[in-house]
Amino acid sequence: MKMKTFEDLFHHELKDLYSAEKQLTKALPKMAKAATNEDLKQAFEDHLQETEGHLERLEQILTQLEIPTTRVQKCKAMEGLIEEGKEVMEEDMEPELLDAALICAAQRVEHYEIAGYGCARTFAQRLGHNEIADMLQTTLDEEGNADKKLTEIAESFVNQEAEAAGS
Repeated sequence: MKMKTFEDLFHHELKDLYSAEKQLTKALPKMAKAATNEDLKQAFEDHLQETEGHLERLEQILTQLEIPTTRVQKCKAMEGLIEEGKEVMEEDMEPELLDAALICAAQRVEHYEIAGYGCARTFAQRLGHNEIADMLQTTLDEEGNADKKLTEIAESFVNQEAEAAGS
């Protein structure tokens, strides 16, 4: 699809987020399985449920805007971030180091999503799609909270355990 208008760009961003979230629903269970720290494992499982909610919200938005979810181009950025996370899980490292590396990979994903949802929300506001902007803000808030939770887990014990494992 050729983008000619700001609305076209907005639609493109929504479809990109939709693809990213679809990919993430497949990656999060693998990350949860790879995590050895129970809090981290639970954070991944909790975020999977949230991500499924993000997908539902995006489907509502896309339906409201009459944008089909079929033949949505794959989000290459998310594909790359997930591939990096997969490579981390395939590395031969101590479990404590793996948990720290998983947090890094997950936070890269969260920051990408935060940027995407922030842009889409701002576009929606600019285009007068206020209800959609509110829905996107809800997801943006949830993504920010997931990022903060990962930071708390890292700073509370995972990074300390990883440092000790490497000594």
